[in-house]
Amino acid sequence: MKMSRLFLSIALSVASTCAVAQDSTLEPLRNAMSESEFKAAGLEKLTPAELAALDAWLQQSVGQQTAQAVAQAKQEGRKEVEQETRGFFDFGTSEPIASTIVGAFNGFAKGRQYTLANGQVWEQVEAASLAGVRRTDPAVKITPSRFGNTWFMKIDGYNTAAPVRRIK
Repeated sequence: MKMSRLFLSIALSVASTCAVAQDSTLEPLRNAMSESEFKAAGLEKLTPAELAALDAWLQQSVGQQTAQAVAQAKQEGRKEVEQETRGFFDFGTSEPIASTIVGAFNGFAKGRQYTLANGQVWEQVEAASLAGVRRTDPAVKITPSRFGNTWFMKIDGYNTAAPVRRIK
């Protein structure tokens, strides 16, 4: 439910930003400003051709800035989705997830759930043994396999990797 709300909010944000960007036509300065503002800026001294050139320059400048803002918003939105959904979906990144397990770690066992400091929850899906290990808040690295949707969790200082899947 949380992910679908996240996707919806990002999609609506990007759509509204694009709509604003496409309709970024500025009204001429004479219409946008009050008469006193227009005179205070000294714009009444410009010829109609000079005022038209200034309006055209402002239109182009705002259009470029809007396009840059839209591109940046899209990139930031994608990065946010990637971070929020890492482990659920494959976005083509092979960067490991580094965090710590919150609280006590008592070895690997199939079916155990591991809550990370970054808020993610992972469940061990296959047998892997790290018997006798007792640690508090150990550092972990979770790495995607080269093939498929399998992820492997390693505890810092140990070579054993447990197959896990993200559940939250």
